[in-house]
Amino acid sequence: MQAVVYQGPHDVAIEAVDEPQIEHENDVVIDITTSCICGSDLHMYEGRTSAEEGIVFGHENMGVVTEVGDAVSTLEEGDRIVAPFNVACGFCKNCENGKTGFCTNVNPGFAGGAYGYVAMGPYKGGQAEKLRVPYADFNALKLPKGDEHEDSFSLLADIFPTGWHGTRLANLEPGDSVAVFGGGPVGLMAAYSADLQGASEIYVVDRVPSRLELAEDHCNATAINFEEGDPVEQIIDEHGDMVDKGVDAVGYQAIDPETDPSDDAYDPARENPAVVLNQLIQVVRPTGQLGIPGLYVPSDPGAPDEMAAQGRLGIDFGKLFEKGIKLGTGQCNVKAYNRELRDMIISGKADPSWVVSHRVGLDEAPDMYEAFDNREEGVTKVLLEP
Repeated sequence: MQAVVYQGPHDVAIEAVDEPQIEHENDVVIDITTSCICGSDLHMYEGRTSAEEGIVFGHENMGVVTEVGDAVSTLEEGDRIVAPFNVACGFCKNCENGKTGFCTNVNPGFAGGAYGYVAMGPYKGGQAEKLRVPYADFNALKLPKGDEHEDSFSLLADIFPTGWHGTRLANLEPGDSVAVFGGGPVGLMAAYSADLQGASEIYVVDRVPSRLELAEDHCNATAINFEEGDPVEQIIDEHGDMVDKGVDAVGYQAIDPETDPSDDAYDPARENPAVVLNQLIQVVRPTGQLGIPGLYVPSDPGAPDEMAAQGRLGIDFGKLFEKGIKLGTGQCNVKAYNRELRDMIISGKADPSWVVSHRVGLDEAPDMYEAFDNREEGVTKVLLEP
């Protein structure tokens, strides 16, 4: 079968790889109908992780069941499913407590597993024609048969639940004001989730005009372009005070607004891994709360300094303490949210498909990786269709 295979920094290719097989009686195999390119994939694509050549990318996957292991009891051939990006067992302590992003059984020596991602276990990705889904009774979320809501349902694998997770980490309540830093897919989904949950005012900080337009058009958000001035000052001037809650949907490759813009779409020389966290500490009111679903790593080969290369950041902890701000971190436990969000999509209460900018064939993945990595105008969320 054909799959997207990592060749090295800034290089992926479509290659023939072995088809997945039933390896355990609780597995299923699916024919992929949609797999998504994620901002997290770019960290590997750019060589900013320890990923080795040969990884099949793709942790946001949905498709139709074609093979069923003997122990699987709730799925059958022909079922349409979406798989959380978390691979989880369902019976360890963390899974039983709903923390499926931190399963202790699927990836020895590490809390958490995922498809097609460095250090997240032996699970091949789904940017391919087929995928093996382990612990399938637990991990698969059944969908209505057919192809209705295909774009929206594909976002249940990661970015819609992760955006929702950012608001829950921040303990967002109806009537709260919130600042979301990052207008990529997760940031837009965080803003959209905040709107669905009744936030009174939403601010989205980015520098890509098309992203900011989407935030205004679909999230009832006020757009804040950090190239046009200090985003903290812009938000406080607009709001009249600090906001109640904040969400970091950027992570460790954050751009420092105080550095000079370059002519390039994206310039790593402008990175400051702590800048967004420190801006959130400034813009959130005393006793407010931060949700941090943006990715941070314990080691970064391309970090701008030696401290950041070890995952150590210059955070204004004294100001955080002084203001009594709480914070929540960690990758999304997708199963905590995906059933509810699926039902919201089916009922018409939510439709996150507006974030999708491209649906292309698998063979176009290398070009779309390059465009997404360059933060090209109009490229927000790319779906791949084998």
